[in-house]
Amino acid sequence: MTRFDARGCAVSGATANALDAWELALADVLAWRAGADARLEAVVAEAPDFVMARVLEAWLLLAGRDPARARRARPVLERARRLRANTRERAHLAAIGAMLNDEYERAKTGLAALLRAQPRDVLALHVAQGLDYLTGDVDALAARPALVRPHWSPSMPGFHAVLAMHAFGLEERDDLRPAERLAHEALRLDRRDARACHVIAHVHEATGRAAAGERWLCAHAGAWANGTVVATHAWWHVALFQLEQKRPGTALATYDAHVRPAPHAPISDLLDGSALLWRLQLADVDAHARWHELADAWSPHIDDRFCTFNDVHAMLAFVGAGDHRRADRLERTLRAAAAQPSRHGDTTRQIGLPACRAVRAFARGDDARALALLASLPPVAHRIGGSHAQRDVLNLTLQRVVQRLRRMRPPARVAVTASVAA
Repeated sequence: MTRFDARGCAVSGATANALDAWELALADVLAWRAGADARLEAVVAEAPDFVMARVLEAWLLLAGRDPARARRARPVLERARRLRANTRERAHLAAIGAMLNDEYERAKTGLAALLRAQPRDVLALHVAQGLDYLTGDVDALAARPALVRPHWSPSMPGFHAVLAMHAFGLEERDDLRPAERLAHEALRLDRRDARACHVIAHVHEATGRAAAGERWLCAHAGAWANGTVVATHAWWHVALFQLEQKRPGTALATYDAHVRPAPHAPISDLLDGSALLWRLQLADVDAHARWHELADAWSPHIDDRFCTFNDVHAMLAFVGAGDHRRADRLERTLRAAAAQPSRHGDTTRQIGLPACRAVRAFARGDDARALALLASLPPVAHRIGGSHAQRDVLNLTLQRVVQRLRRMRPPARVAVTASVAA
């Protein structure tokens, strides 16, 4: 018997109860809520041949920047390939296989074709935008949701997520007014949409409304602070607003209470920790032992050779801690990676290795070298992924380098006409 999900997409191998439970798991994913993994366990137990349950399971493992977690998707894919699947489901499986083979662009191409054929496949849209974010594909962040929106209506389950995804893409493209409008519209449809809250934080940051941004996030903490996958990152935004208001002590307290990574924290939390502590250091705040515990947390990822965005943030932690041994290890790893004809090799060669060397030069006071390395990063530096706000850590470092050089030399001697590509 062929069944259909809540948006009219055919699914294979589902029972009625399993499909209902899968919809709840998907709703959690779309609203950036925690708990989808546990729901999926029950779904698979109820309907082991339910292909889209295996697909969602694999995509959850592949989302993000953790290679060990991503590798766990391979046996899930192998089980799913043995099941009877329709054309749409096979397209998902092919994209998952491309990801596992480190062929991110092929996965994106496959998902684009899938969305042209099935514009209401909201999971495909969610995954594709995640890949666009990881690869710094700024144009696609807005273009994909814009292409599918005409095929949706506000009554369809998941439409709030389509609006929130479109809003984020517009924000990253600096179309800030429509981004803010769509994010608020998404929240009117689903007040628990933590993704939409995140977009509104970004809009406040991009428009320089730090005080209003802090007030808004704190007033709406019920939507994002508990039971979500973005809680730590949203607190990171709160701390950035506090820093922007010249309240570094408050930002440090926010780090300690809400951002400081716990033991065995996910890589996303380590990224937020490095980015916030580095900004605090640029504001002349001494983070003391916090750097050392963060360096310890990053240490197992030195040899990942997986994500340049990770590498740069790991180097921030090692440099902040004054841990020259680990910084040397990471630089050696990156030199070897840069020689490889791979996705990570390409971004390491173009961006990761020079950025990490610039951070080390800055820390030892070699501002001329730091300036040369940072100012020479190519226009494709955004391809390391992340948002404008996250990548801004390199621009802030460049600005601090220029300030230090200008204090040492006549202004005419320090001419900078380029910034790190955003």
